[in-house]
Amino acid sequence: MTLRDLPARFWLSLLLLLSACGGDAPDTSNAATAPTALRNQLAAQTVSGSAVASPAMTAAQASRFLMQASFGPTIDSINSTAAMGAPAWIEQQFTLPQSTHLAWLDGRPMPPYTPISVDQFLESFWRQARLGEDQLRQRMAFALSQIMVVSFADGNVYVHPRGVANYYDLLGKYAFGNFRDLLQAVATNPMMGIYLTYLHNQKESGERLPDENFAREVMQLMTIGLYQLNQDGSVKTSNGKPIETYTHDDVAGLAKVFTGWSWAGPDQDVLRFYGTKYDANADVTPMQNYGNYHSSASKSFLGTTLSGGGSAADELKQALDALFNHPNVGPFIGRQLIQRLVTSNPSPAYVSRVAAAFNNNGSGVRGDMKAVIRAILLDSEARSVGSNAKLREPILRLANWLRAFNAKSDSGYFRVQPMEDVLTNLGQTTMRPASVFNFYRPSYTPPNSALASAGMVAPEMQITSEPEVVGYLNFMQYTVQYGFGRYNDIKPDYTTENTLILQPEALVDRINLLLYGGAMSTQLRNQIISAINGVVIEDPRPWNGTVIAKAKRNRVYLAVFLAMAAPEYLVQK
Repeated sequence: MTLRDLPARFWLSLLLLLSACGGDAPDTSNAATAPTALRNQLAAQTVSGSAVASPAMTAAQASRFLMQASFGPTIDSINSTAAMGAPAWIEQQFTLPQSTHLAWLDGRPMPPYTPISVDQFLESFWRQARLGEDQLRQRMAFALSQIMVVSFADGNVYVHPRGVANYYDLLGKYAFGNFRDLLQAVATNPMMGIYLTYLHNQKESGERLPDENFAREVMQLMTIGLYQLNQDGSVKTSNGKPIETYTHDDVAGLAKVFTGWSWAGPDQDVLRFYGTKYDANADVTPMQNYGNYHSSASKSFLGTTLSGGGSAADELKQALDALFNHPNVGPFIGRQLIQRLVTSNPSPAYVSRVAAAFNNNGSGVRGDMKAVIRAILLDSEARSVGSNAKLREPILRLANWLRAFNAKSDSGYFRVQPMEDVLTNLGQTTMRPASVFNFYRPSYTPPNSALASAGMVAPEMQITSEPEVVGYLNFMQYTVQYGFGRYNDIKPDYTTENTLILQPEALVDRINLLLYGGAMSTQLRNQIISAINGVVIEDPRPWNGTVIAKAKRNRVYLAVFLAMAAPEYLVQK
């Protein structure tokens, strides 16, 4: 017997779960039909008055915190975090060594004549998401990868899996460092150079102009955004219109800074500049500048003018300093990190507090990412139940399941392939968004919805569609029972859950803690318990132990699947 074989009454139960959110949890997948519930759930942004949460934590509070700060709670991490409190957990995470993806790729045994591919990077990602001790760093790297985007969807990037692994590692490295150093690492990384087309970018000559791609996106997406902001993230206006942060002249001036950068190597030969001569580790080494191709013209952007004729390294430093010191960076980056970790619609006060931490860590240092992380995760708004919400993207749902149910890899390698097919798979692949704008835009809101009417956003809804919803349910229906990956390499361990088969209430309460942070509504809890009780585990033939054993396992499968299918779960609160 499988979930597909269950009687129709269980699928009726599922339809009931999908048609209502249960209790006070709104169904954001059908926002237009539930405006009151959505406003109650998502619009409430009360702040207790204190910017920092109390260190005392219950198991439910610890689970909810770990859903924001990691790839998901486990029973062990819930217990340890509850005992030490959120502030101590964060400080402990700051001390842990980084789990590097490049090291995994380079150490991974490969069959003869088989090159490292995207699959090996995905193996490393899911392995670290499941097993990595440095959970906060890995979760921050994932968040930053959606702001400073490099994508395997680009065929020129696709052929450099080691380069992408190294890029992802540097996001993790500087996640606990200074944002200025992160900017430097990103701007000189060859994968970013390939993706935003300024690798072997040349100076102006005749009718040729420098490539403007990175110059535009480093401002628009990675540092200051399109419009001037107040510290609380609100847009500054003049005569009722937003004030733009930059013009095309700024883009053109900044583009000249990013000329002459190309592959690293022991010389500056023209063949190396174009990539014909290529060192084995060039894709994991910062780019170098080739003076013959660097613009010597003056460069003006964002109120800064470089006279020209200086070294490319000095001009890059001055350009990145100008971006880093722009007053927009704190609220612009702070808000996006809040969205990735905590809530889609942070209050202006919350954004302001995080921006203040970016501007000054308390010791006069600007851009201290540790201070930003503390400000985001320990803020009273983050720790207040019911004051925030965000849609869980597919990768985070699957990672939560992996960790909650102690998933293991038969091979030890976590053999995973791309999973972006929305009909038959997860619908999202790490480091493979369709464009530089990420899988979804931070300002996206479903058109003609209650969210739009309320002036609110739901970024992850941009990749939510009817095919994606059906595909996710199909994928999880199979995965909950059999696992996923190549040859179902990654399988759950329901040992503890199987001991609770005859205690449906206790089984659902455990799932509630691991997947919902204890926030499952009473209505949903009762529905799942009723569905579990409907799975008969007795058989008139006492010798037929196999049938009984399968029925018992189906209780667990059904409980986990219904919990992960419910709209209440899809909204992280």
